[in-house]
Amino acid sequence: MDPDALATAFLHCESRKVDKSGCISFQDRKYEVGLPFIVQTVDVVFDPADIAELTIEYEGQVPWRVRELVIGERAGKRPPLPEHLVEVPADASRLLAAAEDRNVARKEQHAPAVAYRQVSMEAGHV
Repeated sequence: MDPDALATAFLHCESRKVDKSGCISFQDRKYEVGLPFIVQTVDVVFDPADIAELTIEYEGQVPWRVRELVIGERAGKRPPLPEHLVEVPADASRLLAAAEDRNVARKEQHAPAVAYRQVSMEAGHV
């Protein structure tokens, strides 16, 4: 018997739907299938002993091989911002300070009310 025919006889096949980034998820790993196959269902042919490389089959296309998607260092978590770019919580409000200044100015312009009780006490009338 032909060794290639014998090897393909023991391969497994599963269906996977291609996500909107052109990738499939297979056994908790990502494989890039290609953007033309977005939202399509493809057949994944694989050897259960070695899933480093998969064969993808889609009707009307020649089967092709894909490898596990390796995400580079620039695609990881966002690094923290430098200290000079980090937002510092405000300890005072410019709007509140301006309102306070206006209130003080208004109080200085406003003449104090006359208290007649105090005037009558100064005159000696009780």
